[in-house]
Amino acid sequence: MDKIIVLSSEDNKKNDCYRLAEGHWEEQKLSLPEEMPLTLFVNGRELVTILCSPSGLNFLVIGYLFSEGLIKEVDDIDILRVCENSRIADVRLKNEVVIDTKKRILTSGCGGGMSLGIVGTQIRLCSQIKISTETIFKLTRQMIKSGTAYRLTGGVHTSVLCDQEQILAIGEDIGRHNTLDKVIGKSLMGDIHTKDKILLTTGRIASEILRKVVKLEVPIVVSLSSPTDEAVSLARNLGVTLIGYVRGKNMTVYANAQRLEDCYETAHCYTAKG
Repeated sequence: MDKIIVLSSEDNKKNDCYRLAEGHWEEQKLSLPEEMPLTLFVNGRELVTILCSPSGLNFLVIGYLFSEGLIKEVDDIDILRVCENSRIADVRLKNEVVIDTKKRILTSGCGGGMSLGIVGTQIRLCSQIKISTETIFKLTRQMIKSGTAYRLTGGVHTSVLCDQEQILAIGEDIGRHNTLDKVIGKSLMGDIHTKDKILLTTGRIASEILRKVVKLEVPIVVSLSSPTDEAVSLARNLGVTLIGYVRGKNMTVYANAQRLEDCYETAHCYTAKG
């Protein structure tokens, strides 16, 4: 697929606000996280509206289509046109797909993970990859440094796909689910192989995020925040090493700790402290 058209809007604007600090008010101009609705049309039919950050929208669309099982590779797309000003993404697939015309809006918060129900059954991952806790801490620091939108505005999430040395793809968005779809889209467009890689994210890990990473054959998922109970159960069943609350030299391993070189699983949950 070589027909991508992206029409961009204006750059991020400064906003007037007042800040109280140590008993004194001062006027400031600050950058805020931008939010926009992007309505996705597939083969002429409206599929979904995604509330998202206006960056990397082509990657977001491609990743979303892959996550929902509408495409298997980028070559399944004939034309992709994204217009920020009109807030529309128009996709023409080479093959016909069944589109439910019931309108959906995916919010940037908890509802952002709502699925169309197209994703098929997933199998257990059997990766033999090993990683040290020090490598996880190193990659976490790289993720935090790479989050330019977070440093500028706060209030956004970051997800990155890594090997054991460096970041391979990054996605930033107000929606934590959108960050993963952007990472998926960049990986597909850049021909980055996702098998046996590591996914790190700033956001909470819910079950639908686990399903996305299993589809990518990513065996290790790391978060600065917490997983849900359903995500932990799914990680154990699908063979994903699930790590949360990475702070400084601390982390908690919720599932499949055998992939950590310097950790062994004495129970279902293991807290490592450096």
